[in-house]
Amino acid sequence: MSGRKNPLEILEEGLDGVRILVVGDLMLDQTLSGSVGRISPEAPIPVLKAEARKDGLGGAGNVANNLSRLGCRVALIGVIGTDPEASLLIGLLEREGIESRILVTKQRCTTRKMRVVSARQQMLRMDFETTDPVDDSTENELIRRIMTALDEGPDAVILSDYGKGVCTPRLCRTLLDGCRERKVPVLVDPKGADWERYRGCTLITPNLNELCLAARRTIPNEDRDVEQAARELMNCFELDRILVTRSDRGMSLFSGESALHEKTVAREVFDVSGAGDTVVAVVTAFLAAGASLEEAVRAANRAAGFVVGKAGTYAISREDLLTELHQGARSASLSKVVPLDRARSLVEAWKSGGQRIVFTNGCFDILHAGHLFCLEKAKSLGDRLIVGLNSDASVRKLKGPGRPVNPESFRAMLLAALFPVDLVVLFEEETPLKLIEALKPDCLVKGGDYRPEEVVGSETVASWGGEVVIVPRIEGLSTTAILQSVLQKDAGGICQSGKGIPDTEAGGGGFLR
Repeated sequence: MSGRKNPLEILEEGLDGVRILVVGDLMLDQTLSGSVGRISPEAPIPVLKAEARKDGLGGAGNVANNLSRLGCRVALIGVIGTDPEASLLIGLLEREGIESRILVTKQRCTTRKMRVVSARQQMLRMDFETTDPVDDSTENELIRRIMTALDEGPDAVILSDYGKGVCTPRLCRTLLDGCRERKVPVLVDPKGADWERYRGCTLITPNLNELCLAARRTIPNEDRDVEQAARELMNCFELDRILVTRSDRGMSLFSGESALHEKTVAREVFDVSGAGDTVVAVVTAFLAAGASLEEAVRAANRAAGFVVGKAGTYAISREDLLTELHQGARSASLSKVVPLDRARSLVEAWKSGGQRIVFTNGCFDILHAGHLFCLEKAKSLGDRLIVGLNSDASVRKLKGPGRPVNPESFRAMLLAALFPVDLVVLFEEETPLKLIEALKPDCLVKGGDYRPEEVVGSETVASWGGEVVIVPRIEGLSTTAILQSVLQKDAGGICQSGKGIPDTEAGGGGFLR
C-alpha cells in the first residue's frame, strides 16, 4: 500500500484510533518478593521473609494491557470466578482503561499465578487454575459477546490461548469464521499441539516449544529447521504467515515464500514472563494501524528485548517503545547497507506483502539538497526505496582518479541515515543493470533531463510491467558544481568552471552527480 507508515511514525502520531478485541484466558499475575537470610530448620529449603506483593494482569489480560499502554482502545473477553482474585483483576482492568466484557461465573476460579522471588531470582511458582473447557452455557455466552463485539467493527482481533479452557474448538472456529466474513484480521498466540482450531488465521505466533508441539517433534533452533517445520504447519493448517519467537535467536517470520529472521536485541535477560504477550500485542497494534508486517515484527522484536530486561510480567508503554524505536532507528542505519543477496531476499518479502519497490542509483559523492529532494520524490512513488551506490572503483572509472571525494563506506552510511532510503546496495559495474535485473523494481527513477527510454534498465523494467520516472534536477545543484566552486575559492578563482573536475554522468543511469 503506497504511503504506508513505519511504526515510529505511527507511534508518534498515536494509536488512539486503533480498536482491538482480545479474547482468551485471563490470569491474575502475583509476585511475592522478599529476602532470604536462612535455611529452614524443618527442611533444607530457604526461608523467604515476605516484604511485598505485586498484582498484575496476565495471559489475555497482559496482552490487553500492552495494547492499552501503547495507546490502543481495547475490549477484553474472557472468564473469571467470583473469588477475591476476580475483584483484584477487575480493578486492574479499570485502572488500565481496558473495556471489560468478561463473564463472571461461579463454576470456575480465577486463574492465578503466584511467583516467589528473592533478589530478582524466581524461587517458586504456584498456579491456581481450572484447565477444563468451559461448559456449554458459558461457551454460548462467550460466543454471543464475541459476535456482538465483532459487529462493532474492531480493526483486529487477538486470540490469546493459554490452555485454561476458554479457547474451545467451537469458540475459535466461530470467532475465525466471523472475522473472515467481516474481513477482520485475527492473530493467534497458540497453546498445545492441536492447531486445527486456528486453521486459516491471519498470523500465528508460537514460540519454539509450541512449534515443536504442533509439529510433534523436536526442532533444532536453527533457521533451516525452524523454517521447514513452519512451512509444514502452514500447509497443514492453511496458514499464510507464522511468526516464531526463538528466545536468544530472535524471531522468524514466514510469509508466502519469503522468510525474515530478526536477531534478538542483545541485553541482560531477567524474566521472559509475558514476552510473547508483548510480541502479539505490538505486531497487532501496528498492523491495525497500517504498518507492513515486516516492520511490525521488527518493532515487536525491539519491544520483546525491552520487556525481558524487566523483572516479572511487564506491559510496555508508548514511551518505552518510542525510546526503543528511536534507538533502533539510530542503530539501523548501517543495517540498511546490505549485499545483493540480502537485498533480493528483503525485496521478495516486501513484494509478498504487496509493497511497491522503487530503485534509483548514483555516486552520491557529496550529499546536497538536490539529492534529498529527488530521494524524497522517489520514495513517494512507492513503499520501499532502494539506492544502488557506485563503489569507489566504479566512481573512478566514471569520473577519473580524483574521485570519489568520500569513500564508499562513508557515502553508504550517509545515505542509509536518510529517512527516505530503505536499502543501500553497492555495485562495482559502471551501470546498475545487474542490480535492476536481480531486484526487479516496480519503478526505476532517474534525475535529470532524459527521456525514459534513454535510462539504463528502462527496457528491463518495462519487461515486467514496471515504469520509469524522470525527476527534474534542481538547477545549479550537483556534486561537480559544488567541487568546482570550492576549488575556485581555494585557488583564488584560478580554477575555471569545467576544468579539473570530471563532469561525467554517474552510473550510466545515475540519479544525480
